[in-house]
Amino acid sequence: MATIKDGKGTLALAAFDNDAVLSPHEFGRPPTGPNDVSIDIQFCGMCHSDCHACNGDWFINKHPMTPGHEIAGIVREVGSAVSKFKVGDRVGVGCMVESCGECDLCKEGLENHCLGMVQTYSSDFPAGRGENFKGAEGYHTNGGYSTDITVNQKFVFGIPENVGMEYAGVLFCAGITMFSPLNRHILQKGNGSGEGKKVGIVGFGGLGQMGVKLAKAMGCEVTVFSRSNSKQEDAKKLGADVLVHSDEEAVKAAFRQFDVVVDTVSAKHPVAPLVNTLKVGGVYVLIGGVVEPFEISSMQLLFNRQSIEGSLIGGLKETQEMLDFCAKHNIVPEYKVIDAKDANGQFQDLLSGKSDASRAVIDISTLKTLVESTSK
Repeated sequence: MATIKDGKGTLALAAFDNDAVLSPHEFGRPPTGPNDVSIDIQFCGMCHSDCHACNGDWFINKHPMTPGHEIAGIVREVGSAVSKFKVGDRVGVGCMVESCGECDLCKEGLENHCLGMVQTYSSDFPAGRGENFKGAEGYHTNGGYSTDITVNQKFVFGIPENVGMEYAGVLFCAGITMFSPLNRHILQKGNGSGEGKKVGIVGFGGLGQMGVKLAKAMGCEVTVFSRSNSKQEDAKKLGADVLVHSDEEAVKAAFRQFDVVVDTVSAKHPVAPLVNTLKVGGVYVLIGGVVEPFEISSMQLLFNRQSIEGSLIGGLKETQEMLDFCAKHNIVPEYKVIDAKDANGQFQDLLSGKSDASRAVIDISTLKTLVESTSK
């Protein structure tokens, strides 16, 4: 969110260059404006996107960068015009913190596709958002690996009582990222039910596991597409089958089986063979942010009336629907809480592909101790 570059008071972890080593940092946050909610952050999940944003993969190159868009915390202060929240409320913030609010996309609940959308970190904060934000204008936003954040109430969500603070933040990225395409192609097309539908999930990391849990709760049959059968037992525990997509014969045998395939893999990989597993009229949804292009034949799509689309988080209304759905069905991501002193090690494991499938969540209460220990 908005950051006062040379300010003080907010402790953080930041990458200072494209080597993407997380180190202690300090900056300021704007004071609470009339429509704003100031939040003391308790937990922040570590998403693979955080790595791509910090190490130059996505050509952002804005440092020092404090990532983190899976935020859960407690309201410390509210502005005079805030009606949705009060001091002490449990709240969360996801991947975006502003949009223009005036275009057709914003009016349709697609703020995530607004050209004026401001990401929780890495976006240049726009002018004209209020006197309290003057000191943040033109400087890039910084996210939730920090002790506090100030956000317009529209982009803050109340956390349901039966959702734990430790994992709530994960829902605002991994949760909505997987819910949105499944909502679009399963629930909305099936009058609220996925009964009889078959869903494929490519990749079984944090996003893949969330996708399996959501699709199963919708009533779908679910198959995980994995490079090997090493995750077969883990998939079965969640009620999913496994298709080893490195096995060409197994992929051919799955011809025209799936209504929707959601691809979570963020590294270049062959897509065309997997698209062939879609039924006529099926949809292949790309979630992973892969910069390199991939090849596919138009003939393949023509004869099977298949579609390939991208999906980027979700709008505000849909994010609330996701929260309600997860609360109703007790959907909990696979996660582990870590100390701030271990965050850089986890970050490097994410960068190198050594991390396991559970989402690491930083206990922000340990950040002050880390900063104090390194400043001695």
